[in-house]
Amino acid sequence: MRNRFDEQLSQLHIELVKMGALCEEGISAAAKALEEGDEALLRRVPTVEQEIDRKEREIEGMCMRLLLRQQPVARDLRTISSALKMISDMERIGDQAADIAEIVRHGAGQLPCPLRLREMARAAIHMVTDSIDAYVNADLDMAQAVMKADDVVDDYFLSMRDELVSAIRRDSAEADHYLDLLMIAKYLERIGDHAVNIAEWVEYSITGVRRDDEIPESHEK
Repeated sequence: MRNRFDEQLSQLHIELVKMGALCEEGISAAAKALEEGDEALLRRVPTVEQEIDRKEREIEGMCMRLLLRQQPVARDLRTISSALKMISDMERIGDQAADIAEIVRHGAGQLPCPLRLREMARAAIHMVTDSIDAYVNADLDMAQAVMKADDVVDDYFLSMRDELVSAIRRDSAEADHYLDLLMIAKYLERIGDHAVNIAEWVEYSITGVRRDDEIPESHEK
């Protein structure tokens, strides 16, 4: 019975990695489209979003079957319940990648993309990738590194905000474009926030402690 449970848990990890890869693809495609104005990439993002939504439903079903049929306890229960929370954040990441693509489609790609915004996109993608890897590898250090990396993405956002506000003051004729870029930066900041949420659920799955909890759960394996 335990061998069967371990196989199902391993499959859950595989599907989470696939969902994480889709999230990374969606953000990367939207960010690259912003840089290059590639219509094929823009068309790909909504398709990826739909695939993420399907994967969310698939993983949710897997988790519910594991909970109902296997009745896991302690750490296994935390692992499965954390996965259920994580896929919600991953689905939102897919939505925000699609939002970025929509902004690009309606004109944000007409002027050069600031270097800092490209760097911010790469940092956010890295956070998402590492948060999923931390879950699969039960790597507490990596999860906590993702949480710390949020400060970097937040700093990028604040810097972009100040830069774009100054740009609007200098060139009001391009205000709509700069506001589009500001919205993209805000979506990237939110993606970073979702990656942090995922990392915090990884921490919980390993330690039994949520950051907003006062009393830890049993650490029984």
